[in-house]
Amino acid sequence: MKHIAITLLVLFVIACKQDIKINKLKKGTYRGLLKVNEATDLPFSFKVISENKIHILNAEEVIEVDDVSYKYDSVFIKMPVFEGYLVAKIENNALVGRFVKKGLNRVMGFSAEKSMIRFDRSESAKHDISGHWETVFSPDSDTNKYMAKGTFSHKGNIVTGTFRTTTGDYRYLEGVLDGDQLKLSTFDGAHAFLFIAMVTDSSMVGTFYSGNHFQEPFVAKRNDTYELPDANTLTFLKEGYDKVEFSFPDETGTMVSLNDARFNNKVVLVQIMGTWCPNCLDESKFYSEFYKNNRDKDIEIVALAFEYVKTEDVAFNNIKRLKDKTGITYPILLAQYGSSSKVRAQEKLPMLNHVLSYPTTIFIDKKGKVRKIHTGFNGPATKEKYVAFKKGFKTFVDVLLEE
Repeated sequence: MKHIAITLLVLFVIACKQDIKINKLKKGTYRGLLKVNEATDLPFSFKVISENKIHILNAEEVIEVDDVSYKYDSVFIKMPVFEGYLVAKIENNALVGRFVKKGLNRVMGFSAEKSMIRFDRSESAKHDISGHWETVFSPDSDTNKYMAKGTFSHKGNIVTGTFRTTTGDYRYLEGVLDGDQLKLSTFDGAHAFLFIAMVTDSSMVGTFYSGNHFQEPFVAKRNDTYELPDANTLTFLKEGYDKVEFSFPDETGTMVSLNDARFNNKVVLVQIMGTWCPNCLDESKFYSEFYKNNRDKDIEIVALAFEYVKTEDVAFNNIKRLKDKTGITYPILLAQYGSSSKVRAQEKLPMLNHVLSYPTTIFIDKKGKVRKIHTGFNGPATKEKYVAFKKGFKTFVDVLLEE
């Protein structure tokens, strides 16, 4: 009787599993909503190409996601490079679940349904905000205040553009001007940004939300001649130092330093970065391509990764994932794990006045002398600034190579 009971139980479990219907994503364009707070949602758009492939859409940016899997009634969408993932139940072509960043213990509510519309709008735009805007975030704070430059294109109700700061840009922003209310968002698997502001022809007053864990006010005024400080002047060697020194492990455990033979008599770029950082990803893609196309020249690139994940193994797994996704062939060393604190990063590189931004690049000539330190990165979302950066980068590197 005992054997019969066990057999019946096994057959019952098998039958139950066979009865479970695995719902899968249907092709089409969806509007995702991330829960910022009880009253505010952050919308983004994505297109289901097939049941195992989606594209996340932010203005001109298309992020290809091919790590899509299913278990019972849920779909798991793993972002490329970054650790964040979406998990949701699928019912009647709608999704209800959450966005998870495990390493930071952050969770946001998530839902989605088919829609071509990113932001709801009820009125025609009352103003044209195309152009450049001098912007101040946290304007009333002595310690957290910082400058930015907003650059936007505006057609009908649709607005695209970005904010540039001294440490990088806020990615591809897309949204609407609904009457006199500006609404912009972006989602890339690492960051979920939402900007809401009341605008006039010459001013903005609003709030910037980063996920559901941070928000700050901002103000802006139209100023087509405004420029941010020179990114090559913000980080520099402290008095008493004339070179950069470090020794950090690569994925094999081998300690790597600038004294190694591979860097002798070479132009060297030292990239301070993190695998969790979208601006660093933009820069890494650019450097990866540049390095492949210039392997016959006397130039080397070495990246120093500052990772917030809690273990060394996870940090190196994330580094490997970045290298696999971007085709990076230059070494990425693990400079720090357990924190991405810039204060702790500066302790690892005491010759610098500070680590102001991820990414930061140190340009070293063939004699080992630091010739320039570039803070931040103007990524492709900055358009003409990105083009200008690439041109200036090539010109400066060519000068160092010819010496």
